[in-house]
Amino acid sequence: MDRHSLRTALLAAGLPPESFQLAGVHEATDRPTDFWFMRPAPAGGWELGSYERGRFEVRETHATESAAARRLYEILVPPVG
Repeated sequence: MDRHSLRTALLAAGLPPESFQLAGVHEATDRPTDFWFMRPAPAGGWELGSYERGRFEVRETHATESAAARRLYEILVPPVG
């Protein structure tokens, strides 16, 4: 899974478009008050985190885009059942 397929999967799961940002793929023109994000990490790899009350908080770092995308999907789309 990459950022492009993650965007498709999150929208298909019914998440509001403003609830997440994916660097270079899905970013709001007007910044919402809170959302989850996935972006390249400065030292390499990928960061996952939240934006709340005007602050970015990195919660996890993953070595690959695929691993980060799968994990963000797990966070945002709870399992059914």
